[in-house]
Amino acid sequence: MFESLPGFRDFYPEDFGVRQALFQRWKEAVESAGFVGYDGPVLEPLELYIEKSGEEIVEQLFHFVDKGGRRVALRPEMTPTLGRMAGARANGMRKPVKWYNIGDHFRFERPQKGRTRCFTQLNVDILGEPGVAADAESIHTLVLVFRSFGLTCEDFYIRLSDRELWSFAMDAWGVSADKRGYVLSAIDKMERMDREALVSWLSEHVGELAGLIYDDARKLAAIHDLDGLIAWGRSLGLSAERREVLDARMAEWSVLMGALRDLGCGDYVVIDPGIVRGLAYYTGFVFEAFEKRRKSRALAGGGRYDNLVGKLGGPDLHAVGWAMGDVTMLDCLEFCGKTPHEAVRPKLFMVFGESERGVCFGDVDALRSAGCRVVYSYRSNAGYGKQLKEASQSGCSHALIYGPDELAVGEVTVKDLASGTGIRVKREELAAYIGALDLKGS
Repeated sequence: MFESLPGFRDFYPEDFGVRQALFQRWKEAVESAGFVGYDGPVLEPLELYIEKSGEEIVEQLFHFVDKGGRRVALRPEMTPTLGRMAGARANGMRKPVKWYNIGDHFRFERPQKGRTRCFTQLNVDILGEPGVAADAESIHTLVLVFRSFGLTCEDFYIRLSDRELWSFAMDAWGVSADKRGYVLSAIDKMERMDREALVSWLSEHVGELAGLIYDDARKLAAIHDLDGLIAWGRSLGLSAERREVLDARMAEWSVLMGALRDLGCGDYVVIDPGIVRGLAYYTGFVFEAFEKRRKSRALAGGGRYDNLVGKLGGPDLHAVGWAMGDVTMLDCLEFCGKTPHEAVRPKLFMVFGESERGVCFGDVDALRSAGCRVVYSYRSNAGYGKQLKEASQSGCSHALIYGPDELAVGEVTVKDLASGTGIRVKREELAAYIGALDLKGS
């Protein structure tokens, strides 16, 4: 018997229903904030991902040469496709652009808990707005998504940082521009590596500065309030010009924190400079969401990436956004007892005798065409009792009984399968009665 490939998942109806409920909550939450959906191809030129992330990304991709001789790859993330699409029409689009996507992505890496080779992501981005209002809107939308599942500040929190702070720190340390990527990578690893190992690795790139950088970085990462960040900035000994830029940045921090507080996010967001996000294209505020009651992978992450669209060949376009994966999100919801279970089920079960089949089937067509979920027994010789038993096991809420007595007077019995009670309804009034019971859709 064939099995699914490693890192790829099967979704039987009960699992598929949960996923569909997850995606529906995602969709409703982000659309409430004014985002509109978009999509792009699942197969892109390999060079698109190399341009964004460098040659090292290739080992993580499902890539091949197609029959046209093109080097292509299954998309590992949505941001390059977004950058390509937005860049192509940037000059004609009304700003800000607020787009979201729910789609499958692929990475060729070792499957493990919280990480698969095929996964579905929610991507939410704002393009064309340079001010911190877009950063606040982005973070608020992330909070809306979590809250749409009934999660509270007891369940999750968002760690907010700023790549520009680390730029000022590296000015003070004297780190050259070509070494700053290595320093950021080291800072990103501070929570996972001990001092000796990380200083040893970092010293290969910055020499004797490694120990100083590690110790100072630890001090900055330990600051969790705005006043502390301001005091830290004043201690750096920057030039007058850079000090003025830092003061302006601290003012933007103040505006952002105020906006988040006013948007009802104050209890969810904590200042945490230890978050730097490993990807090189981030340019400003960055953030990650985590569970509060246990250690786990980040539930979502993102930030500002003002240079990407231009890097991919389009015009310069300010951008901020984040992504959330279905695997870690469903794991979180299960742990918190908030897994959505709005499975799609039929609502109406038709019960009829052989002589009533023609009339009943006419109503089956009419009700289905009106948007009702209607099923019936395929066993033509099943009696009313067996059909009602099948109706009770089907998950339907009501049975519509087409018996000879009912049809003789132009009526149908509508039976509530939970309570066992029933009421006769005129056939010509059936659609209106069903509509009043709200038995259409889910």
